[in-house]
Amino acid sequence: MSGDVHVRFCEGLGVRFPRATRLVICCRGNAKRAMAAMRRIMEKLKLTVNERKTRLVRIPEGSFEFLGYSIGRMWSPKKGRFYIGMRPSKKKLLRLCREISEETSRRYLVRKVEEEVEVINRKLLGWANYFCLGAVSRLYDIIDRHTCERVRRWLRLKHKVASKGISRFPDKYLHYELNLVRLRVFRRSLPWVKA
Repeated sequence: MSGDVHVRFCEGLGVRFPRATRLVICCRGNAKRAMAAMRRIMEKLKLTVNERKTRLVRIPEGSFEFLGYSIGRMWSPKKGRFYIGMRPSKKKLLRLCREISEETSRRYLVRKVEEEVEVINRKLLGWANYFCLGAVSRLYDIIDRHTCERVRRWLRLKHKVASKGISRFPDKYLHYELNLVRLRVFRRSLPWVKA
């Protein structure tokens, strides 16, 4: 089997394959029948279903989180109506903001400015490449503002500037001189990202 053309398994003693951890079933009909069918399939595969984490959600009344996205009813300001969609969860947004705050803390003042911007850019681009589906425009704007404020604060501390640093380190300087990533611009290069 390990010699097959496109499928290769790591065989040997003690090798364990990763288990499935998440499953979402979307249906328009009877959800209880779909649940029963899923349980029968899992039994045949000799997999157990975690009953504490298993739940039924009726959309659009409810919503749920799956792989970092919130899925449920969203409001479209362009069309002026609700729709069923997805966006990055609030928990993931707050986590990224915390990580950026951590990267721009006093303990990293010894870094060169170019190194600091490179670390933040990698973090921003990695997050934006994963969270590029659904309604992300407002979240990207929030992240851009937070990142500029934190980098400006870091530069003030590094260069011992007493003011807020807005005139010395304006957004144009951060984005065009230091090449800090702006997710608002990054969003435009992705055709499937919703405004």
